[in-house]
Amino acid sequence: MSGAVLVVDVGTSSVRSSLVAADGTVTGTRQRAVLPSTPAPGIVEVDAVALAEAALGTARDVLAAAGPVDAVGVTNQRATTVVWDARTGIPVGPGIGWQDLRTVLDCLMLQADGIRVAPNASATKLRWLVEHAPSELRDGGDLRFGTVDTWIVHALSRGELHVTDATNAGVTGLVTDDVTSWDARVLDALGLDGSLMPRIVDSSGVVGEATALSGSPRIAAIVGDQQASLAGQGCVAPGQAKLTFGTGGMLDLVLAERPAFGRQGSSGCFPIVARRRAGVATWGIEAVLLTAGTCVEWLRDELGLIDNAEDTDVLAASVDDTAGVSFVPALLGIGTPDWDFGARGGFFGLTRGAGRAHLVRAVLEGIAQRGRDLVESAEHDGHATLASLRVDGGMTANGSFVQLLADVTGRPVEVAPVLEATTRGAGLLAHLGVGNLADEAALAATWRPSRTVEPRVDEAARETAREDWLRAKGQALGTIPSLSGVSF
Repeated sequence: MSGAVLVVDVGTSSVRSSLVAADGTVTGTRQRAVLPSTPAPGIVEVDAVALAEAALGTARDVLAAAGPVDAVGVTNQRATTVVWDARTGIPVGPGIGWQDLRTVLDCLMLQADGIRVAPNASATKLRWLVEHAPSELRDGGDLRFGTVDTWIVHALSRGELHVTDATNAGVTGLVTDDVTSWDARVLDALGLDGSLMPRIVDSSGVVGEATALSGSPRIAAIVGDQQASLAGQGCVAPGQAKLTFGTGGMLDLVLAERPAFGRQGSSGCFPIVARRRAGVATWGIEAVLLTAGTCVEWLRDELGLIDNAEDTDVLAASVDDTAGVSFVPALLGIGTPDWDFGARGGFFGLTRGAGRAHLVRAVLEGIAQRGRDLVESAEHDGHATLASLRVDGGMTANGSFVQLLADVTGRPVEVAPVLEATTRGAGLLAHLGVGNLADEAALAATWRPSRTVEPRVDEAARETAREDWLRAKGQALGTIPSLSGVSF
């Protein structure tokens, strides 16, 4: 299909391939489930071979139906780690998911040497895989490391390309502050050889050919999922931001330059590379909500208050308020701005008059309040003001939630034209990489929200609700003091 690009989008539970036109329209999607496994608490593994097979299979299915494309883009969950034998292309162990916590103690021990890496980063996962690889591969320099983008591009190029882009490299815990090269000090501390590491390339621009696909289309975009969503929602200029609400939540804000703080701002945001093009990085910051849609799944799977996620929309709309109930969505701790892994979620203010609909509404409102946390933190650390919010992710299909988000933040909410903006963003960056879009301004001009939701409550009511919720959050913090003191 001339004028379209093919995007391979690797999520946490599935791989999908789609066509993306230069105006951002997404069509022709083929999808295969590739679920992670959790063989023990805190352990999350992925089948890297299944991921590659799903990527090639869905991509070939799309091309068989549509014909040739101008380019290929790849977007992916970040920091999930794969190590393989360079001679055979076969992984030497399981892919370790970004959520995996098996190396938490390693991260704490590294702090004594002045090296701070988070357990969700790739650094200690890579060392674990190397240490458990056959000794002859370790000693012979035949191991290769990659995050999911690297592994998928390796498969698309039949093993010719060993690359990652700056958005993915920047969250491995293994790069220099400017994200231009691998940090020799960290590699040495972890006992890792430089031969393991992929070449860091642009997020938008041709890096090689997808020779495993018909016609060998050019690979012209590689980008992490959150940064792809940022581009997919037209956020390319300083001060523009998006919020994604999936199982968790991420707010990403584009900046004019790298933030002054090295690792974390005073309001809990992290520096990121939003994209890199022609060797020039565009910087941003990221704020993190650890549990969003996960809380809705909990209502369904553990509490049995709903039969499916869609029920929350109708139930929340059936009552005018929460009957005084507040919910703190801290099922895995609280991220930005508090970064308290010892916080625990809960309902506060329960009375005999609180019913099922009130509890469901309280959960949606609690997630929206955490969204406000992210907005205020990003504004503080990024020295910006967000006049409106652009949002995507599975929860944005819930009309009650989107309205609560507008009410809680006091800002108009612009809902993305596609539920998941990652595919759209990677496609637009691929179009940019082969010249189908002239520049970032042309990319931004493709943004058209599916709808805009305005706040319905006045300032006094909004701030009263905020104060009530913040009191509840204060009670949730520090539930497990030993974990509350852990920081990365």
